[in-house]
Amino acid sequence: MAMGGPDSLDAVGPYLNDVRGGRPTPPELVQEITERYRATGGRSPVLAITKEVASRLEDRLNATGTARFKVYVGLRHWHPYIRETYQEMVKDGVRRVVGVCMAPQNSQLSVGAYIRKVSEAQTESGAGVRFTYVPDWHTHPALIRGILANIHEAFQKFPPEARERVALIFTAHSLPERILASGDPYPEQVRQTVEAVLAALGPLPSGATWRSAYQSQGRSEDKWLGPTVQATLEELHGLGFRHILMAPIGFVSDHLEVLYDIDIEFKKLAGEMGMWLERIAMLNATPPLIESLLDIVTTHLRKTGL
Repeated sequence: MAMGGPDSLDAVGPYLNDVRGGRPTPPELVQEITERYRATGGRSPVLAITKEVASRLEDRLNATGTARFKVYVGLRHWHPYIRETYQEMVKDGVRRVVGVCMAPQNSQLSVGAYIRKVSEAQTESGAGVRFTYVPDWHTHPALIRGILANIHEAFQKFPPEARERVALIFTAHSLPERILASGDPYPEQVRQTVEAVLAALGPLPSGATWRSAYQSQGRSEDKWLGPTVQATLEELHGLGFRHILMAPIGFVSDHLEVLYDIDIEFKKLAGEMGMWLERIAMLNATPPLIESLLDIVTTHLRKTGL
């Protein structure tokens, strides 16, 4: 399961209405987001990437010889909606499902929302499909290895003489601070992912440093988790850093918050401050992500006896 995104510029308005729970989106916001998608290819890449992940994972699961597997894709805010995929599974005669959210860190506002969408689909259908869920996989060794490899590769984008003085910024999507009152695991799991990557990375060069920040805060009256990327860039600039490497460890695939917020908006902001900003590649459908998913699914099956 993944967030989803508009498959054309004309779909941006309906997509935003769905994200907003059916509330109409102000025309100026629709226009702004439409221009962001126009600047990043005219559509969201999420569905294509998630389908490729599903296909490769299905092949690997069936290669285990333990059962016959089919991997479905359901999106939270666009087609194929989770309810549509649920109906497809019922039609196919599926009775047991392991739900995996393409979000390594768990939150009631992210993973919890996917589970609620499944529950709604179950209520509407009345069919007895048994669902269990992988709750989180934010420190899985293959996930961490994939992020680590992409960090090493991205470091090479800087001149050799600059690599001793690079600031590494880990980012995850911000959520409203109100999640803290309920003990939501998200901030702690983000921290644990960062710590796992740093442990695998080993000592940074003596002149380098790292920070953790939250990106893509929403436009509401809520207070959002921080620090923001802008505040972090300003701090690092004040400390004399001019080479920035961003590692969005809260995401596994390319989407608007990566392709626009980082690659366009944050790069522009950094450039205006006289800083050179690069980003690590996302895992998308590469072997480290497939290995992570293969292991968490097969481990879950063994533990639950499905």
